[in-house]
Amino acid sequence: FVNLLDYVFDNTPAALDGTLAAGDEITGVNGKPVKGKTKVEVAKMIQAVQGEAVIHYNKLQADPKQGKSLDIVLKKVKHRLVENLSSGTADALGLSRAILCNDGLVKKLEELEKTSELYKGLMEHSKRLLRAFFELSQTHRAFGDVFSVIGVREPQAAASEAFVKFAEAHRNIEKYGIQLLKTIKPMLHDLNTYLHKAIPDTRLTIRKYLDVKFEYLSYCLKVKEMDDEEYSCIALGEPLYRVSTGNYEYRLILRCRQEARSRFAKMLCYSRLDLGNVIWPISPLL
Repeated sequence: FVNLLDYVFDNTPAALDGTLAAGDEITGVNGKPVKGKTKVEVAKMIQAVQGEAVIHYNKLQADPKQGKSLDIVLKKVKHRLVENLSSGTADALGLSRAILCNDGLVKKLEELEKTSELYKGLMEHSKRLLRAFFELSQTHRAFGDVFSVIGVREPQAAASEAFVKFAEAHRNIEKYGIQLLKTIKPMLHDLNTYLHKAIPDTRLTIRKYLDVKFEYLSYCLKVKEMDDEEYSCIALGEPLYRVSTGNYEYRLILRCRQEARSRFAKMLCYSRLDLGNVIWPISPLL
């Protein structure tokens, strides 16, 4: 058995130290060799140590970019296709949805898209309504001008005073209407910014998040395929060439999966913050 480090879990001593990484080969624990032992036996050896455990290992010197093969790219494409399929269609085609379904961020984005469509309609309707309101206020102003002229030319004092009051009333309606339009205009401007800047930026962030997620899932699937291949060869008693030559490819994929997982976790936090910041400003209006 060759004991390779599959994962370095978050907030563990190894993760905080930052020396060990996925793909490294463990050769000993506190000076005791682990050659020929299973991963479970090695784990028990580490757990049995009182105090600090000294891990002896061979560091994997590799460029993670080498692990992004055509196979990984094709797996990402498959995950993208499956993400857009319904559960029934995916099951009928025999495609595994893994942890792709029930993605909270994607569902929130769908809700955000529906909300944006609602507010697009609201904004267009508001623009038409305000334009009509502005035209109505201009009509009141025209009435005020006409009544003012009539009031000036009216020879009877009582009638003249009445026309002047009518003129003043219509002009006040126009003045208060303009004040209302000036008050509402910034609200429409903020809504327009929300629809045409905030939502597209969030949509782009979610796309980046999905790309990182699909890459991580692709490496997970690749590791499982390589594990299954190794178990099959062991069951048949046949040697596996990559294992007999140091298993470099498998170690490289483990390292790539670990780094993809780290990127996925960071992107997940960032996407949640970004989506929360977009939804929060508009929530009081919902």
